[in-house]
Amino acid sequence: MKNNRIKTTLLSFFAVLLFAGLMSCKKDENQEPSKTSHKVVYKLEASAGSELSVVVYGHDSQLTSNSSLSGTTWSSPEITVPAGTVVLSVTGNATGANANSTLKAQIYVDGELKREGLSSGTALSAIASFSL
Repeated sequence: MKNNRIKTTLLSFFAVLLFAGLMSCKKDENQEPSKTSHKVVYKLEASAGSELSVVVYGHDSQLTSNSSLSGTTWSSPEITVPAGTVVLSVTGNATGANANSTLKAQIYVDGELKREGLSSGTALSAIASFSL
């Protein structure tokens, strides 16, 4: 049962991530891709007592997923995205301890926080995307 829940959650995140990527690309049709590479770090932070479970992160169509998370914080390794990258995305899932629980999804580019998504409640799902 838990395995099915993880698969369903992961599939949902891929769908949301794809939708977010398509929407950001549609808005930015005239935007040129980044002309330089960038160093990117993706982060998730849940409130105390919450439990992270899944993250999907990456750039353009280069996505990575991890469904074996635990605890309240997660950070990707620093990733150098190549010149020509258009969009960065991260989405995460967690179970909140109570109705006041929160989950933040963050994108750092070259050491600077560029985008943050927030979710609250007991079923937490936060999304952040950023166009370079």
